[in-house]
Formats: sequence, C-alpha cells, structure tokens
Amino acid sequence: MTEMNENPLDLLPEVLLAASAVIGLLLGSWLPRARQWLVGALAAGACTAGIVAAAVASTGIAFDGAFAIDPVTTASRIVILGGTLVVLALSAPPLRAHPRESEFYVLLQLAALGALMLAGAQDLLLLAAAYLLASVPSYVLAGFRKDAQGTEAALKYYVVGALLGILLLTGITVLYAAGRATAYPMLREELPTAPVGLAAAGVVAVLAGLLFKAGGVPGHFWVPDAVQGSAAPVAAFLTTVPKIGAFAALYRLGAQVLAGTDVPWAALVAVLSAASMTLGNLAAFFQQDVKRLLAYSTVSQVGYLLMPVAVAGRADFAQQALLFYLAGYALTNLGAFAVVCALPGLHTVDDYRGLARRHPGLAGALVVCLLGLVGTPPTAVFLGKLEVFSAAVDGGYAWLAVVAAVNTVASLFYYLRWIASTVSKERGEQPGRPLRAASVTAYGAAACSVVLGLAGGPVLALLDGNLM
Repeated sequence: MTEMNENPLDLLPEVLLAASAVIGLLLGSWLPRARQWLVGALAAGACTAGIVAAAVASTGIAFDGAFAIDPVTTASRIVILGGTLVVLALSAPPLRAHPRESEFYVLLQLAALGALMLAGAQDLLLLAAAYLLASVPSYVLAGFRKDAQGTEAALKYYVVGALLGILLLTGITVLYAAGRATAYPMLREELPTAPVGLAAAGVVAVLAGLLFKAGGVPGHFWVPDAVQGSAAPVAAFLTTVPKIGAFAALYRLGAQVLAGTDVPWAALVAVLSAASMTLGNLAAFFQQDVKRLLAYSTVSQVGYLLMPVAVAGRADFAQQALLFYLAGYALTNLGAFAVVCALPGLHTVDDYRGLARRHPGLAGALVVCLLGLVGTPPTAVFLGKLEVFSAAVDGGYAWLAVVAAVNTVASLFYYLRWIASTVSKERGEQPGRPLRAASVTAYGAAACSVVLGLAGGPVLALLDGNLM
C-alpha cells in the first residue's frame, strides 16, 4: 500500500470554491430570502481568493501525480475564476430575492469547480470525474428558469452530454486497455507500443467527450438551443467557463500523452478545427436572435482555439498561443454577453437599431467586443489569433492557417450586421433603463480586452513553461 502525504493547499483554489459551495448550500437553507445575496458574496470572495492563490502557487504535482500545477493550470485557474466572477456580477441583480437564488450560486460554483479540475487533470479517472462535475450542474443551470425554452435547452444539453459522456468513459476504458494505466506519464510510455487502432479508437472517443464541453464539432449540437433557451448570464457562463477547462485538458492530452505515438492526433484535430470554424460561421450568417448568433460565434471560435491543440508538442509556442487566446476570448465573449444582459428587452439584431444614439457607452462596448471577436487590433483576440496562426504554420499546418484566415474574413459579415444595426439612425425596440451592474461589467470587459491586447508581450512571456 502506497503512503500518500499530500498537501491540500496544493489545490487551494479548488478547495476554496468547493468549501464556498458547501457553506453556501447550508446558508441558503437558513437565510431569509432577502439575504440570499450573501451566498453570492461568499462565492465572489472564494473566486477572488482563488485567483490570488493561483497566482502565487508554485509548480508541481499533487495527489500522486493525478493533478498538475503548471502554467496551463495556473492560467486556466485565473481565467475560470475570473470568468465566474463576471457571471456572478451579471447574475446578482436579476436574481435578487429569487426563491432559488442561493441554489444558482452553488450550481455556478460547482460547474466552475469541474472546469478547474479538467484544467489540471493528469489522470483519465480524474478527467472523467471532472467532466461529470462540470456537466451536471450546467444542465440544471440551463433550465434554471423552468420555462418552456429553458426546459428544452436543458433537455437537449443533457441528452447530448449524456451520449458523449458515455463515449468519453468508453474511450477511457479503451485507453486503459491499450496503455495499461490511466496516469498520463505511464500512458506516455506505454501507448507508443500499443496497437495503433486500439489507441486511436480510445483517443477519438475521449476527444468527442471533451469537444462536447468545448462546444466544437461534432459535439456542438447543444450550443445554439441551450444558449438561446437559458438566461443570458447562464449563456455567458456556458459559452466561456467550461471551454477553458476543456481546452486545457485537450492540450495536456495532446502534448503529454499522444506526442510520441502513431495516433494521428494532429491531423484529426486540424480537420475538426476547420470544420468548427466553418460550420459556426456559416450558421451564424442567418441568425437574427443575438444569443443564437453568439452561440454559433462561439462554435466558430472553438475552431481557432483548436489550432494550437492540433500542434501541441509540435510548435514551440502553441501553449502560449492557446492560453492567451483563451484569456482574450473569455474577456471579449463575456463583454458581448454583458451588453445582452444589460438590455434584457432586446432579443434580435434589429432590436438594437439606434442603440448608439440612446446608450452610446453600451454601444461602444458592444462594438469593441464584436470587433474583438473578429480579431481586430488592438484587442486581445487579435494578438491571440496571430499567435495561433503562427503556431499552426510552425507546426506544419499552414493550410489550416489559410482556412482560419478565410473564416475570419467571412465572420465580418454577421458581426458587422449587428454593428451596423447598433449605429443605425433608425430606432428599434425601446430597451428601457439598462441594468447598471451588467453595463459596468460590459465597459470593464471591453476595456480589459484592449488592455490585454496592448500588454500582450509581457503576458505571453508569463505563459511560457513546461507541462508537468
């Protein structure tokens, strides 16, 4: 029997979030409805403390090597907890004195905790547990409003998640049979001598499950319906936070486990990358509902984010490119959804006509975020796209960079359609008074997206480092 002398402080951000969720669940049972906001305040405190803990944590491995603390984990922790903080800010005003306010905050923290565990998982069994922890609370959040649209969103999300979750578990079983282990260091040694067909079958199944969490082809079917049917803060969360954990897990799998095998990981991920960005852009062309447009936009963004995953272990700066793009995308996407949250009465692109005349600040934030999603300088996504394009070329996939460049130009069509409606002199729906917290969040996210783009050099230097 192996003696384990593990330090729980190695997982301090995760411990803080888990403790906050448990305490919040207990508090919610005793606090009066008017004071349920204290559970949200506790969650915000846990996220803030977790960001500080992640920033000062030393690198290493925890719990017999099952969890890695390295630059990928650290950056993912900060972005996941920061994104959860933003969603808490967007959720608090509309949820104030809601009968299930504390439940919402607890579910949000548990889903974020699953994303954190995905980011650092270095064992297939921990990966499976993290997948379930990130998924089950998300299903409940999607249907939290209990209306017809929310119920449909939750059902579709659950059905696709259950199917691809079974595929993930099947793939883990197959990889265990091929590599005779679940720990990544042991799999890296055993898989090169395993039957290629067996290993490839396991990898495809695991990849399908993780792409469900990321929202990419072929696991993207839930995205438009779940995003359109859920509340705007939930949609912001679903299209941002789980992706970060999923992409960290995908990158770690490619760089640590499969780099020395004959499994065609790079080619497979490159094809899925091209499919995701192309399908997402084509579907977004015809959308009028703004949440559905942003949903297909996030499918296309998955395609760009898969580019450094495809060249994991083949390009020197693939890791920095992925992590920087994730941070830039999180800020920009949350900023766009913050504008949607600030104006809950506007649902379609045409409803935003004349917004620049009525609320120029919100219109400016929306324009910055939409142009940022295209990849317009000096936003963070612009620098992120340059990095992932360079990584793809450096890794031998110049054709993928060309496909991505064409898709970037094509995406201008639907983003500019929304921008043109916003700055139009015509009047659309009267939005009413914008929600203050969401408006401030939108301004902050847009500004931070620009600041991160301008400060890209020092940030990229911090993201360098080797995986555990």
